Amino acid sequence: AAGPVGGIFSGLVGLDTNLQVYPEIASGWEVSQDGTVYTFFLRRDAVFHDSRPVTADDVIFSWQRAAHPDTGSDTVVTYLGDIIGVDEVTAGQAEQISGLRAIDDHTLEVRIDAPKPYFLSKLTYPVAYVVDRHNVSQPDWEHAPNGTGPFLLQEWRDDEVLILAGNDRYYLPPPAVSHVVYHMGAGIPMAMYEKDQIDLVSIGGSNLERAQDPNNPLSSDLQMGTNMCISYVGFNNRLAPFDDLLVRQAFSYAVDGQKLIDGLYGGNVLPAVGPLPPGIPGYTGNINGPRFDPEKARALLAQAGYADPNTFPAVTFTTSGYGSVGPLVTALITMWQDNLGVTVEPLLLDPFNYLDELYAGNVGNIFNSGWCADYPDPENFLDVLFHSDSEQNLMGYRNAEIDSLLESARIEQDIKRRLDRYHDIEQQIVAESPAIFLNHSLSAVLVKPHVQNYVTTPMGVAQWHRVRLNR
Repeated sequence: AAGPVGGIFSGLVGLDTNLQVYPEIASGWEVSQDGTVYTFFLRRDAVFHDSRPVTADDVIFSWQRAAHPDTGSDTVVTYLGDIIGVDEVTAGQAEQISGLRAIDDHTLEVRIDAPKPYFLSKLTYPVAYVVDRHNVSQPDWEHAPNGTGPFLLQEWRDDEVLILAGNDRYYLPPPAVSHVVYHMGAGIPMAMYEKDQIDLVSIGGSNLERAQDPNNPLSSDLQMGTNMCISYVGFNNRLAPFDDLLVRQAFSYAVDGQKLIDGLYGGNVLPAVGPLPPGIPGYTGNINGPRFDPEKARALLAQAGYADPNTFPAVTFTTSGYGSVGPLVTALITMWQDNLGVTVEPLLLDPFNYLDELYAGNVGNIFNSGWCADYPDPENFLDVLFHSDSEQNLMGYRNAEIDSLLESARIEQDIKRRLDRYHDIEQQIVAESPAIFLNHSLSAVLVKPHVQNYVTTPMGVAQWHRVRLNR
């Protein structure tokens, strides 16, 4: 739904295809010398779809609504929690966000709790979009939203079709296409594409293999890009035996990552050397971590006290599924058996409850998971996944020194110094093997030749207002 929502609504700022923040409803902004006060200047021509001007009070209403407990947002703390007073509203202790002030109709002051260079990037997330207070108070308003984005919702038949129409009142250059149609119901997308019934389709598996064949006409339509995601196998650092660094390292060195990439993904993922994905600021690819080395893996396990692998305790691999274990988990269990001589038992959880179970701490000894960027900053990976206080730290990894370094990097204002710090932090984390970092996924989409300027951000958001048709 990110595409339609981002077409209908907008926020103060947006992200371009190079992950640079650009002004949307805000024409510009100023930041105080200490980095804690942002003053946004709203465009005077920014209007809702019904032509009502957007004011600073509309922004305040939208963010207070997002933070109110009745809204039940599970993302507001992540993206707006740096603003002073948001925590009190989400906790039900206040009705208004104290860090927001409308200086006048077109000037908004925002105070945050510490200087954070990535704050503007957070404001590009949908939870920070502006909504119309009169509209959202109506029943079933989602089917008739009064947004501020480049498109209007023309029609939405649940689970069937969603149609966006270009917004002539858009305050930035209006979209060059008149309509965008999402088919969500009947029909096989690939077959529809080949019959020229649709212009774009995401693909994978056998369809991707076909499109990658240079002799197949589809190959000229194929667009591939990197996703800002990491797939990983996490160790429960809280429980024996994986509270022991040597055991974690042994299991890491026993995994042939390239064999997994070639055998399970047909080479259509990128190998990971750490948690940061390509494209994220601070990514270098120059991280020294465990590489496949069965002999070293066995030596590390022996050093941990398990020279005889038969003495290694029973451990479980928690994964999602119903009747059978997936190929990734099967391959990993086989590698550990072959290269370490240890037995790992799979534990299947209901896929619908899997993430809830992980966040509740029911991860067993080993589990598989992943993370994708919410905003383009290394903090969104290293801090979110590895700070001791983060609820997304599913591994239970705790390191007071790393916590201190992460907290310092959050507020470092010098860009180069900040990214260098994150590189050092990533290296230290990888050296402690809290997880096995497997791969970074790739996106694949077929696009008809007459569709021009179709691009997505590296975070996977399509920017339909930039598309042109050349029939």
